[in-house]
Amino acid sequence: MGLHFHRNPDGTTTGRNDDTGFTVTNTDAEEVKRLLYEDAGWAYTPPPPPVPAGFHRFSLVHEEFEATGFEDERYAGLRARPPEGCVPVDWGCFALECERPGKTLLDAVAGTVAEIRREHGLVMNSLGVEKPHEWLGSDRNGPAAEIVAHLVLTAAHRARLLGYGRKDVVRLLDAAGVE
Repeated sequence: MGLHFHRNPDGTTTGRNDDTGFTVTNTDAEEVKRLLYEDAGWAYTPPPPPVPAGFHRFSLVHEEFEATGFEDERYAGLRARPPEGCVPVDWGCFALECERPGKTLLDAVAGTVAEIRREHGLVMNSLGVEKPHEWLGSDRNGPAAEIVAHLVLTAAHRARLLGYGRKDVVRLLDAAGVE
């Protein structure tokens, strides 16, 4: 089954269910999603209410190539004392769902990652983005920013596994022209 969504130049969103041929266009993207889910026979869950000004909603994940799980002993302290605004969740691995303050989403993520590292000695290495190649929007505090944070954390983690250090990663960022 394939549900597809397309943002149109006029600001509307069109959705299509490939299996049934059902197609709908509306100015409210969430309504398009709801109608397509209904057509597909799937349960629809509306998005959560917006976070207060100056806060950001995101997930942090500790993914490893070796199979560990939510109950792994390394996470005991973090399960018992997560950062304020974060709730531990079992995604088949250890994850936190967070609503945290920050000037930007990246600022909120960085502050949370630093606090977890300082307080629990654990480096969260993902935001759980499943398809980071699907660029979503241009809002510097929206899904596109989540993808950036996810890719940076994942790259830092994997670079460390390969023996690269901070200077190596920073040199690559500098060479790419990040200012």
